[in-house]
Amino acid sequence: MAERHRIHPAVDVEALLPSSSHAPSKPLQTQAAEKTDHPPPPPPPPKKRRSCCCRCLCWTVLTVVILVVIIGAIVGILYLAFDPKLPKYSVDRLAISNFTVDDNMTVSATFNLTVTTTNPNKKIGIYYRGGSHLSAWYTNTSLCSGTFPVFYQGHKNTTVLNLLLSGETQLGSGLLQELQQQQQTGTIPLVFRGNVPVKVKLGSLKLPKVTFKVKCDIIVNSLSSSNTISLKSSRCKFRLKL
Repeated sequence: MAERHRIHPAVDVEALLPSSSHAPSKPLQTQAAEKTDHPPPPPPPPKKRRSCCCRCLCWTVLTVVILVVIIGAIVGILYLAFDPKLPKYSVDRLAISNFTVDDNMTVSATFNLTVTTTNPNKKIGIYYRGGSHLSAWYTNTSLCSGTFPVFYQGHKNTTVLNLLLSGETQLGSGLLQELQQQQQTGTIPLVFRGNVPVKVKLGSLKLPKVTFKVKCDIIVNSLSSSNTISLKSSRCKFRLKL
């Protein structure tokens, strides 16, 4: 009996392989990583609130600029109208009625100071008020103190004042030895300081109270009450404290 052979159809191997035109799919972990690297952009801020803030800021800046311009204009008008000048001060004479040192190196001092104050303004008056403080210093040590008189100084006025300063202070041995050496050479530096509250009058308008701060550096030949005191030099500085 003849042997029968079965014929099997040929299998197309290339059809079973994935097509070369389709790229292999990426793993899930790689896809998740790509999504994490590029988060969605945040939502834009509300435009209405931002524009409101910008508008408020612009109005604030504009208001400040207008106020500065108005104040500058007022100051300029007052300056042209009154032509203000700073008052002048000078120490003309110093008399010492007492200057003694006891065994505890405590100095008792009484100074009689002659000061000339000048108001050079034609339309500005000065009211010198209470609460002033004057002091005499030797190398950062206050020797005595007093007050400035209360009075009104009119236009283009020069006034000579006699001021009394007295007090006690304790000097160190080194400072006292330095003072004795300067007594022998006839060159003793002193500093007079004054804080004086005043009110300035512009025409009929009184301004708020301010403080005149005066500092006078002088050099005298002696601090003895038995000797005639001569001023070798005198220089005063003035500034205004609001």
